[in-house]
Amino acid sequence: MSETSTTGIETNQAAREASGAHPYGRYLEEFEVGAVYKHWPAKTVTEADDHLFCLITMNHHPLHLNDVYAAQSQQGQNVVVGPLVYSLALGMSVSDVSGKAIANLATEDLSHPAPVFHGDTLFAESEVLDVKESQSKPDRGVVRVHTRVYKQDGTLVAEFKRAVLVPRKNPGA
Repeated sequence: MSETSTTGIETNQAAREASGAHPYGRYLEEFEVGAVYKHWPAKTVTEADDHLFCLITMNHHPLHLNDVYAAQSQQGQNVVVGPLVYSLALGMSVSDVSGKAIANLATEDLSHPAPVFHGDTLFAESEVLDVKESQSKPDRGVVRVHTRVYKQDGTLVAEFKRAVLVPRKNPGA
């Protein structure tokens, strides 16, 4: 049995992709400045998602967990905690942006210009800002993207930029 097979199931991603499976992530050469990837699938954020995330991360702010408190707030209802919105968008972008990543290097300029509520559906897209080959290691490079998150009515609810270290498909080419 090969190292990339478990009980007859092919586990090597390159072999799975060669068989026709959807590629997971991109090599450095496959990124083009200005390209926009519309991530799929979208995600409807439930009350259970929000409460579980708050509890796991120990964020017990009543705006997220207490209906009575939230009803008296500026928003008039529970607001989904911002780090969950960011985490969902980041996760949604993995198959298009960082699925082959060696490392996630940085996240910057994170903002939440509008609130997300229980029941909102999030859609995310990432625009390629920059692609640079490594000067010290020819088998990799850095990709910078700007990810934007919208809810179902088109309102921008979050955005951030990030840098990802990705391998080259053909080092030295």
